[in-house]
Order: sequence, then structure tokens, then C-alpha cells
Amino acid sequence: MHNKLLWLIIYLIVLIWSGVNPKDQFTWFLEVLPALIAIPILFFTFKTFKLTTLSYVLILLHCIILMVGGHYTYAEVPLFDWIAEVTGSGRNNYDKVGHFAQGFIPAMLAREVFIRLNVIKLSFWRPFLICCFVLALSAFYELIEWWVAAATGEGAEAFLGTQGYIWDTQSDMLMALIGGIVALVLLSKYQDTQIAKI
Repeated sequence: MHNKLLWLIIYLIVLIWSGVNPKDQFTWFLEVLPALIAIPILFFTFKTFKLTTLSYVLILLHCIILMVGGHYTYAEVPLFDWIAEVTGSGRNNYDKVGHFAQGFIPAMLAREVFIRLNVIKLSFWRPFLICCFVLALSAFYELIEWWVAAATGEGAEAFLGTQGYIWDTQSDMLMALIGGIVALVLLSKYQDTQIAKI
């Protein structure tokens, strides 16, 4: 009970902070929308398919990353502006953190679902298919960005966050793939111990 309440408190505090005077209201909504969609899904599945603590922590972390990006826009997160200045880069790379997380967190969620529902009977196929899932999810998100940009015109520039980088879409998908691979390497054994306790 305490963990659920703490999770919700942290989520709401960051969400409220994020929504107060964001850089661009439309961009804020677009960036935070996945975090808003996550809440009812987690609520309605909590009793029927309770996830591991690891998964809930990772989901919260991803929501926070989205909310920070929504508040400032991904191209203007202050810490990453400072990093860009120190390194002499002309680009704020917070969006790459977001896309790394877009691979890292879904990889662990997919892995937990695959294992618990016995989706893939041959375990040696699991890492490959999880990476395929991560790439498909990332590509679909890039399609959503394109559709939003086409529908709204210049208003979506901050949502796209390309910052003039012509390979932004491809590098975003690469970061998601790297995130998925890193998650599988670092957290698979730990996740297995948590799944065993359910």
C-alpha cells in the first residue's frame, strides 16, 4: 500500500510541476500524453496482472523523463543546455535520453509479460524478439511524431525536437535499441528474481 501511494505522490508532484507554466502548452500535452495514458492502464491491470516492483519503478522513471521533457521541451532542458555548452555541442541531447528510455523501459516490460504469460516458449528467442518489439515501438512513435507534425504544421516543431539534425529519426530509433539491449544485459537476472516472487 505504501509503495503504491508513494508512486502516485511522486507521479502527481512531477506532473503538477510539469504542467505549471510549461514552455509550450501544446508540446507539454503531446509529451506528457503517454504518461497520462499509463495511469488508467496501471490502475485497471493492478489486480489482474500486478507487475514487479522493478517494472513500476521503471514506468515512473519514464513518466518523469516525459514530464521534464514536456515542461521545458526536449530541446531546452536546462541541465542538457549546460552539458552542451561545456562539451561545445550545438545540440541539447535530452531527447536522446528520452529515446534511450523508450527502449530501456519497454524492453523490461515486454520481457516480464513474455515470461509470465509464456508468450515465447524458447527462451533463447526472447532477447531478439524483445529488441524487435523495442524497434517497432520506437518506429511507431516516430510515425506518430510525423503525423502530428503533418496535422499541426509549425506548432509541432518543439514536439519533433529535431534541432536541425537530419538523422534525428534514425538516431532516436538507434538510442531506443541501445536502451533495450542495455536493459536486457543489466536487469534480466534481477527481473527474474522479482518475477519468481510473484
